Amino acid sequence: MPFTTLLSHFIRTQNHLQNQIGHSIAWASLLLVGITALVVMLRYGFDTGSIALQESIMYAHAFLFMLGMAYTYQQDKHVRVDVFYTHYSIKKRAWVNLLGTLFMTLPTMVFILWVSWDYVAISWKIGETSAESNGIAYLYLLKSLILVMAVLMLSQALSVAAQSWLTISTNENNLPEENDHLEGKL
Repeated sequence: MPFTTLLSHFIRTQNHLQNQIGHSIAWASLLLVGITALVVMLRYGFDTGSIALQESIMYAHAFLFMLGMAYTYQQDKHVRVDVFYTHYSIKKRAWVNLLGTLFMTLPTMVFILWVSWDYVAISWKIGETSAESNGIAYLYLLKSLILVMAVLMLSQALSVAAQSWLTISTNENNLPEENDHLEGKL
């Protein structure tokens, strides 16, 4: 099997995985809105509240953003200074994406994995819970999202690098079928 075929298969598989995760985790935004509305309604309508319910807003927010980051990157909706990029040819954009991935995204995600590993491991070891007596008891699970986010981002960064390399090396935009919406974004 040629190397380009392997890369294309990896890109398709990775993008499919990110699409599945992204579409699933998007429901966290609805959950976030619902819980926030409930907290406000309980506080101002019934003069009562729940620490665990308030903390669940933080959990839903973390799930949404930490697990949705790689999907956002895959959809090419991440923050980028587009002053010059939008006027570049597809090949120049591929070079920017490849170099940005190799020298910024990958090292940053490796660094995040490295510095957060002990932080998360200690949290698991002590079974870290909320500082509030009536809070959510699974803070170590929330902290684990740091590692999950970094792994998802690393795998998506490798997909972006592979796609950029294919675009550069073949002199054409070889986007997998399910990512035709990205055409013109490389």
